[in-house]
Amino acid sequence: MSTEIVVVPHTHWDREWYEPFQRFRLRLVALLDEVLDTMEREPGYHFTLDGQLACVDDYLEVRPENRDRIAALVESGRLAVGPWQILLDEFLCSGENIVRNLELGMDRADKLGGAMPVGYLPDMFGHTAQMPQILRKAGLLHACVYRGVPSSVTTDAFAWVAPDGTALRTQYLPAGGYGNGAHLFHDAAGLAGRAAAFVATMREWHGPEGSLLAMYGTDHSAPVRGLPEMVSAIGARMDTLSGYIGAYSGDVAGLPRVTGELRSHARANILPGVISVRAHVKQAMGRAERMVERYAEPLATLWGREWPGRFLDMAWWRLVDASGHDSVTGCGVDDTAQQVAARIAEAEQLGQAVRDMVTAHLAASVPADGVLVVNPTPATRRGVVIVDVAGNDPLVDPARAAVPTQPLEYAPTLLLDEEMDPATALTFVHGTELYGQHITNWSVEDGTLTFTVARETSAAFDVDDLRGAVAGVTRVRILAEPRRTVAAMVEVPPLGHTSLRTASHAKVFGDRPAAGRLPLEHDPSCWLSSDSATLPVRGDERVLDNGLLRVVIAADGTLTLVGQDGTTVTGAGRIVDGGDVGDTYNYAPPAGDLLVSEPVSVESELVCSGPLVAAVDVRRTYLWPAAGDGVEGSPELPAAARSGRMEEIVVTTRVELRAGEPYVRLHVEFDNRCADHRVRLHVPLPAAAEQSHAEGQFAVVTRGLTSEGGCGETPLPTFPASSWVAAGGVAALLEHVTEYELADGELALTLLRSVGYLSRNRNALRPEPAGPQLPTPAAQSRGLRSVSLALMPYGESWQEVVPHAETFRHDLLVLPGQGDRDLLALPQPGHGLSVTGAGVVMTSLRMRDEWQELRVVALTPAGTEAVIEGTFSQARHADLRGRPGAPIPVTDGTIRLPLNAWEIATIQLANAE
Repeated sequence: MSTEIVVVPHTHWDREWYEPFQRFRLRLVALLDEVLDTMEREPGYHFTLDGQLACVDDYLEVRPENRDRIAALVESGRLAVGPWQILLDEFLCSGENIVRNLELGMDRADKLGGAMPVGYLPDMFGHTAQMPQILRKAGLLHACVYRGVPSSVTTDAFAWVAPDGTALRTQYLPAGGYGNGAHLFHDAAGLAGRAAAFVATMREWHGPEGSLLAMYGTDHSAPVRGLPEMVSAIGARMDTLSGYIGAYSGDVAGLPRVTGELRSHARANILPGVISVRAHVKQAMGRAERMVERYAEPLATLWGREWPGRFLDMAWWRLVDASGHDSVTGCGVDDTAQQVAARIAEAEQLGQAVRDMVTAHLAASVPADGVLVVNPTPATRRGVVIVDVAGNDPLVDPARAAVPTQPLEYAPTLLLDEEMDPATALTFVHGTELYGQHITNWSVEDGTLTFTVARETSAAFDVDDLRGAVAGVTRVRILAEPRRTVAAMVEVPPLGHTSLRTASHAKVFGDRPAAGRLPLEHDPSCWLSSDSATLPVRGDERVLDNGLLRVVIAADGTLTLVGQDGTTVTGAGRIVDGGDVGDTYNYAPPAGDLLVSEPVSVESELVCSGPLVAAVDVRRTYLWPAAGDGVEGSPELPAAARSGRMEEIVVTTRVELRAGEPYVRLHVEFDNRCADHRVRLHVPLPAAAEQSHAEGQFAVVTRGLTSEGGCGETPLPTFPASSWVAAGGVAALLEHVTEYELADGELALTLLRSVGYLSRNRNALRPEPAGPQLPTPAAQSRGLRSVSLALMPYGESWQEVVPHAETFRHDLLVLPGQGDRDLLALPQPGHGLSVTGAGVVMTSLRMRDEWQELRVVALTPAGTEAVIEGTFSQARHADLRGRPGAPIPVTDGTIRLPLNAWEIATIQLANAE
């Protein structure tokens, strides 16, 4: 009997998409009920459950009694589950999120009998460069992909090569992707003819020898009755995907090679507009990932007491769930997007709770009138922090050395002064709390009851004494201790902490300047020594300069940046608004587009002038078309032009330069009252560039000015950047995944893309629908929108950008002291774990089985060395699943770890027992 065709029954299960999760789950339960019944009734039946454990978990939450039935089928090799927890979007989550997704899925699958040993990636909108290395280091030898494969691939298998050189045998799904065999068995009539046509098509890809893979399934499809008999009738056999691919050894010799990311439009749509739609969800994902990865886990590892594993697990479950390729992408209905946003918010809140628990423990040794400063990066950090302190005395560090400061704002001291019955006033008092602060004293004089309050808790007082003293009181005053907000330049150990307090903590209540912004002249305590490596910043309404970067604000509100080496960017920060009558998947301008880039008015206001922080608010007023000028309620007819009705939009940009930073911080904010449009921030390049360099998931990807097309979707050269993008001598440092394009000698960053439909049946840049045509009014993203980023001129190499992107994305953490106010001294600075080396970036630090597990990546095209210093005495390698490997020599608490270019390395550290 011929086995030319291997039939792989499966379902592609979009966990949430054009319906929210719980509605889809109802259908999932019915489908898996049928799968289990069918497989138990027909012993020849095999089924592949879409490569994600989420399907199993979602089902078993409703049908827990069926766990053993699933495990029996997995153990028999007939039901393939995993290796992923969820089928993610690879570009819209961090590299660490990808690793945790795989780790969760494989661990869960092992408990059911084992994960499918194939990196199944059937419907992602392109694939990240380092995926082969990630899969290999998790123990997988095969990948399977559909979208993003370039035209150079003319066979159904190729060697996919990561930047570090890891090559993985990759099964390509041509001629229909994960549904290339879906048409074969819809009925018995004509079966032989359809099978012959399938063989003829697939032989062009596979060659004359070997079996052909027929993926029998589509979105949310259930098994067909009688399938084993129909498979047998055409001389085929049924198997799982791992059963088919497992016949190959994983050897890549002789296969065509493709290196790096897969983002070609040549063979399938990759739907790049998902990068920029519902931008607030991408912002939230970036914040939540940083909170868990770079604050909660590392701080709990180094400074926590009991490991808060369950809380961190819950955070990761939510982050992984949110990373689904129809979830964080924003290409679902509004109900789905709302649910995803809530999931991300919970992840961030869990991370915050863990972070705050750890830092509260550290802050307990800092006097209540001081502040704790925590460094989330693994190198000694000197930078500016914004702190709120009492009094007017200079700040000092634990060595009693004066700390350079700059006053920014005074808090109000007179909180209340009104005629009032004292009984009413007493109802405001709760214990020692009054108006959100704590009572430190009270007095009655000339019919006026005066409370003095402070932020820190004071000793309790007798309310009965107060009640007995208020007879005849007709007026109530509440005075707060003087407090000020200052910028301070502080040095903090790697992944460690230090503290600050005022040189004298005597509290005197006297006359103070009015609350609000301070006069622009510098306080005498604001200084930087002339021999300091950090020069002061000076600024006025037109020019900001810190010795590393000069920023000139032009009359039109754009910026000229001049770096220390003379690299000059002119006209940066131009805002361009254009039409977008596409959908959540694909940008599409109206045929008669109108681009608005010139403001009708510009105002600038100096906020502060140095010497640590100088900032100017630039307010530009624009007239933007209110919407696409389409026929109301007629999505079949996308607008051919933008409306003549205009909205007045004020775009406020805070331009901020700090001492010691070679980049200018921008905070862009506006009220989006328009629909059907795209807003981009343009940065002219200092030098012509044919390439861009963008940091992604464990890699820096170099891209050209075009994108390969061929499938039908217009191949726009818009690409994702995770934490920074650089070209032609200027880099944009980013807080979240951002869409960018190199166009006409400029770097264009998408701030907002507003659309009203999940998919349009008629999209000018995509000939076929990407999903159902459903309205998504919330995807217009109306309301207040803000984006923070930084611009940095650089010299010859993008490698200069890497360490500055790290500090920009991971602010020093400042918390009020929680110890006894009368403590005489600040605690000594705490040193955590140091990780240094050219291009070496830490991506994770956590506890695993009493070992500290550290992950680093070499973001460099050449080999490098990671130098790791701490209190550990033993170390060992580990794979991406945390399984221990060979020991690593440790000398005096130091490891010198050689790394190949682009290598991801996981090591585990501990003290000898």
